[in-house]
Amino acid sequence: MAISGLVAEETDEADETDQVLDAVGPRLRALRKRRGLTLAEVSAATGTSESTLSRLESGGRRPTLELLLPLARLYGVPLDELVGAPRTGDPRIHLRPIHRHGMTFVPLSRRAGGVQAFKMLIPGRPEPAEPTPQSHDGYEWVYVLNGRLRLLVGDRDLVLTAGEAAEFDTALPHWLGTADGGPVETLVLFGPQGERAHVRARPAR
Repeated sequence: MAISGLVAEETDEADETDQVLDAVGPRLRALRKRRGLTLAEVSAATGTSESTLSRLESGGRRPTLELLLPLARLYGVPLDELVGAPRTGDPRIHLRPIHRHGMTFVPLSRRAGGVQAFKMLIPGRPEPAEPTPQSHDGYEWVYVLNGRLRLLVGDRDLVLTAGEAAEFDTALPHWLGTADGGPVETLVLFGPQGERAHVRARPAR
């Protein structure tokens, strides 16, 4: 699991932007039909020409903020829902999920450097995956929220359950996957330059 690649490449943002914009047209058409409106009625309500609305819905016209705001008001949906932006991370930012190696990473921080935070989702699968250990610079801390996580680090083969955590140097060959075929949900802290999470206080025994 090359989290270092997530930090370094910022998820091919141009391609992801194109995918988000391409999905706006079908979403606009579905919202209009769900509300039983014609293009003429939407045009009269928003001041946008029927031809522009038609091209927006078919993907022939790129959506802009100026075009989408009156449509969002008319359909009664938030703008981020109109463009399919997930409500994750800081609610004022809406960070996009990243899909890598069959897993989903939801960024929880936007720091330029230092420790990066992710929520990692591993889908369930009927057959166990073949481990493909990788190594890269950095240091990683993983906490299991739900499910059973199989973690390979060097020559160690571990199973972590909800509430358990592990930390390791990512220069060691490592791999994460589902231990029993069920989905797994984790929190990940990753220091690309080897930064670690430090516990400054512990509860009294």
